[in-house]
Amino acid sequence: MLNSFSVLLAPFAFLYGAIVKIRNLMFDYKIFKSVSFDKPIICVGNITVGGTGKTPHVEYLLKLLSANYKAATLSRGYGRKTKGFRYVTDNSSASEVGDEPLQMKLKYPAVQVAVDADRVNGISTLIKEIPYLAIIILDDAFQHRWVKAGLQILLIDFNRLITRDYFLPMGRLRDSVKEKRRADIVIITKCPDDLTLQMRGSIENELRLNPNQSIYYTGIGYGEPIAVFKEYGINLDLNQRQEVFAFAGIANPTFFYSYLENKVKIIETYTFPDHFTFTKNKISPIFESYLKKGALDKAVITTEKDAARLRGLPFLDEEFKKVLFYIPIEVKFIDNQEKSFINQILTYARKN
Repeated sequence: MLNSFSVLLAPFAFLYGAIVKIRNLMFDYKIFKSVSFDKPIICVGNITVGGTGKTPHVEYLLKLLSANYKAATLSRGYGRKTKGFRYVTDNSSASEVGDEPLQMKLKYPAVQVAVDADRVNGISTLIKEIPYLAIIILDDAFQHRWVKAGLQILLIDFNRLITRDYFLPMGRLRDSVKEKRRADIVIITKCPDDLTLQMRGSIENELRLNPNQSIYYTGIGYGEPIAVFKEYGINLDLNQRQEVFAFAGIANPTFFYSYLENKVKIIETYTFPDHFTFTKNKISPIFESYLKKGALDKAVITTEKDAARLRGLPFLDEEFKKVLFYIPIEVKFIDNQEKSFINQILTYARKN
């Protein structure tokens, strides 16, 4: 339901939408040219701002493809303070390469991860510099039409279907809903475990996909807590007696907090904007509150993406590092769809 403030933004949303549609027409009529490459390229993205689960889906593809192919992933590197093409290494900081690319590299150190806002230049550089590179995964590039990917994967949040949304700034759409037609695969993300056939049917009727488009449903799976600073080698057992402080700087921390609430006793939560740059003034109050409450047997838990940014901070107290953990996440397919999805991805890779 729209509030009065949203309605005031309608003229700006109309203008934004008109610009987006004109831009797409320029590509459709070949006035703007998309660049093709002789390497298989899988694009993962969305047409809304934030929170559809791009990173765990890209990580899923990296894990799947790197087992048989020399794979690389290219991201814009949102939030970084550097420019141009850059490889992500184990020693990179989030300010140099962005938190999400760094998270991928730390999770899959054998995979080549790079950042470049100019995707055409980034792909060209990867192909030129990496011998025997077999496949490239583009992170967050569905609306980036300067590259013609061989396989397009569109992610849509179950909790906010694109058919019920509006253009920025009135809503969260950064591209036209009609552009869903360019997707080869549509994945409805963040689905509940009890997703019914009736709910799936309702979504598919609303989206009206073409017969040649595949649709899958995924949810969020959480792993056991991992120490942000592994050199301390401390384990944490999640149970109802465990008291924790929790903080998150991601687009939608609702699922993260809900998961913790079912596992532990949360004392306090601290929420920051997505890709938030942590400063001493923002982190110190969390640790101070932790100490004031006699926190000898307590812990501080954050998200996997936030952990990537925290590792490079020089001002963290050593005692704080010892009690700092993150919860890893991964995608899980609903209704035994995983085998079909894997087959579709590997078939594309083999054919190309």
